[in-house]
Amino acid sequence: MRKIVVVAFLILAVAILGILQFKKPQETGGAEKITKIGVLLDGARADRSYCQSHCESLESLRDEFNLEIVYREYVSADCYPDIVSLIRDEGCQMIVGVSVRFGRDMERAAGMFPEVYFLHAGGRGQHSNFSSFYGRMYQARYLLGIVAGAQTKTGEIGYVASEPIPEVIRGINAFTLGARSVHPDAVVHVRYAKSATDDAAAGSACAELLNQYPIDVMGAQTSSLAPHMEAERRGIWSVGCNLDNALAYPKTYLSACVWNWDPYYRKQIRDCLRGGFYGSHVWLDMADGIAAISPLTSNADARALEEVQAANEKLRSRAFDVFYGPVRDNAGHIRVGAGETMPDRELLDSFYWYVEGVTTVEGL
Repeated sequence: MRKIVVVAFLILAVAILGILQFKKPQETGGAEKITKIGVLLDGARADRSYCQSHCESLESLRDEFNLEIVYREYVSADCYPDIVSLIRDEGCQMIVGVSVRFGRDMERAAGMFPEVYFLHAGGRGQHSNFSSFYGRMYQARYLLGIVAGAQTKTGEIGYVASEPIPEVIRGINAFTLGARSVHPDAVVHVRYAKSATDDAAAGSACAELLNQYPIDVMGAQTSSLAPHMEAERRGIWSVGCNLDNALAYPKTYLSACVWNWDPYYRKQIRDCLRGGFYGSHVWLDMADGIAAISPLTSNADARALEEVQAANEKLRSRAFDVFYGPVRDNAGHIRVGAGETMPDRELLDSFYWYVEGVTTVEGL
């Protein structure tokens, strides 16, 4: 009888050990071997802006999933050869593209390499091995507008933007609505750099605005840091985007709207490793954790924090969104009626008008 008990105990112990060994990959992210990810960047990996925001998130997951990450910097829109090289020469099992311009070639490659997974930031495509994703950064820009609106004494705010596309225009408009929610007469003067990365163009656009108007707060929606450099040089407050650069501009920086891609990348990589990936297109709310504003610096007006917190709570509750009506355009016409909101298809594809308070716009 005693032998039977001992044998039964040993069988039970072996079974438990087997279960624990089976569960171990899940507890460590599901990665037992190295997974190679190729990353396409349209700028520098260490740009202190949009590209770096993606790279930092992926690097934060390196040990968790046993990743090897291969970066390609300054990639053009014709990125198909780079993708093929990453797959055939580097052995990448996943491709991440962080520019909207990469969409056509990424979708083409997804059809040619069905065993490889593709993630496209800012795109719209969706296939069995291809997902596109982005966040409602305009919600965070609304909060940043509140910071600028609380800070300005002249009521005149500058804004250097990359190019006049719906993504950028909804950011300008959200920022302006945020500023006017605390400073109703505020105006936002916009200049386009016609590039997301050109420092000379962004710096020139900023200087033009500051030379022409009594601007005391400068905003930016470009990967270039030139507007912040110019603002610091002239003693003008500034607010940023993509990453927090407060340490680089300690005298004038107020805050920034920032990306946090970690939750999205973690889920997608885990799904790929476990065979549970399915292609999708998602546009994530700020409540999903993908976008936020960085901590306000000591330069910011004292009332800004309270106003930002109140607006942030409304956004996160999903009881309010930036473009709930009534919303007027800068010609005085009602564009969104009271009790209405803008549909996503318009926000994404056909937002080519400016809200009340936006002025001196070029590029349309």
